[in-house]
Amino acid sequence: MRDPASGDPEKARWYFGWNIVAAAFAIVLLSTGMRLSIGPFFLPMAQDLGFSRSLLAAIVAAGMLSYGLAMPLAGYLVGRIGTRNVLLLGITMVAASTAWMLVARDPLAFGLAFGGLLSIGLAFTSPVALTPMISRWFNSRRGMALLYLSTVSMAGMALLTPVLTYLIETLGWRHTMVTFSSTLAACVILACWRVIRDEAPEDADLSSADRERQSQRAAPIGSRPLTLSEVMVTGPFWKIVLGMFACGFSMNLLGTHGMPMLMDHGFDAASSSHGIGLIGFVAIFGTILLGRVADKLARKNLLALIYAVRGVGFFVLVIVGAHWELYLAATIGGIVWAGSIALSSAVLADVYGIRLVGVLYGLVYVSHQAGGALSSWLGGWGYETLGSHWLAFGGAGALLMLAAAISYQLPPRGYVLSVAR
Repeated sequence: MRDPASGDPEKARWYFGWNIVAAAFAIVLLSTGMRLSIGPFFLPMAQDLGFSRSLLAAIVAAGMLSYGLAMPLAGYLVGRIGTRNVLLLGITMVAASTAWMLVARDPLAFGLAFGGLLSIGLAFTSPVALTPMISRWFNSRRGMALLYLSTVSMAGMALLTPVLTYLIETLGWRHTMVTFSSTLAACVILACWRVIRDEAPEDADLSSADRERQSQRAAPIGSRPLTLSEVMVTGPFWKIVLGMFACGFSMNLLGTHGMPMLMDHGFDAASSSHGIGLIGFVAIFGTILLGRVADKLARKNLLALIYAVRGVGFFVLVIVGAHWELYLAATIGGIVWAGSIALSSAVLADVYGIRLVGVLYGLVYVSHQAGGALSSWLGGWGYETLGSHWLAFGGAGALLMLAAAISYQLPPRGYVLSVAR
């Protein structure tokens, strides 16, 4: 009987790596969905605990920072103790933080539980824990696999926001949090038991023709992969860092200040929310479309195109005046909204190999969170100081155009950085 994990796509009708992508999709749907769906919890938590909005907002902000800082640690631990152990450690922290939140009453205890331990647990079950494994299982279709995984961020937010809202209204926020952590734990345990495997077949999903092309462009004999310290002084790494900073700046700016900006420009609340929501909805299908071409086109060119189109979109959003203009801009922007993180991960794996991709992904994601934190502040300060949204939204457009130009200069696929022994 053929091994179900056989890596030769010419001999197997179904490649086992897609089972891993499906399991990762389910895990990230819950973990990232919760990270992006804090809104339904906000007022019920504040009212029940007697916290002011500013105090709870500070705890949420600390959670965002904890989430970003925990990602390099998660990526490092994946390389040391394996994907299964990191995922199981993550759900243990989520369960412990949930139990702590049930009894916490003072701001410090609740902040440590909700803003600290829960955020770290969610980071350990985020894409950073699964990207190295998927990169190992996919070579010729790595861009497609990672882009499909990135689709789940938008899907998680779209699905969990109404589900959590209903559960909170029905059960209360505490029982909803217990339900969430139990569901995530069951999903992770089942995936670790049946699907999660760090050991990929030799040559992964490469066909015979793919293997021939790979051998022709492999690193020179007598060379070795770069160490982490060596990677961090190379140009491609910092180009990706800058791109991710622009990505985080723009995504968080739109999520935090998009609706207020549109309402300040004359759109009603419903139209503004529909315009912003349309971006996330189209992003689900746009990412699937990008996944179909991610391994056929040069990744650096596709990444540059994504940043450039998104950059133009931010300039357009500030000047739209009619509803059809808003919805057209949102539709075009949604097509390229969620592809940059996955393509950046694929480029990291292509250039530096899969050995360090987890910790590298975590490190560049810190810049994503730093960009998001800056835009959250700048969006409010810029409008209060200048009476205009052009500083923040125009700045996002300029940063994205710069990221597009820099991404276009990334090494082509097949270029592997190494050093002589």
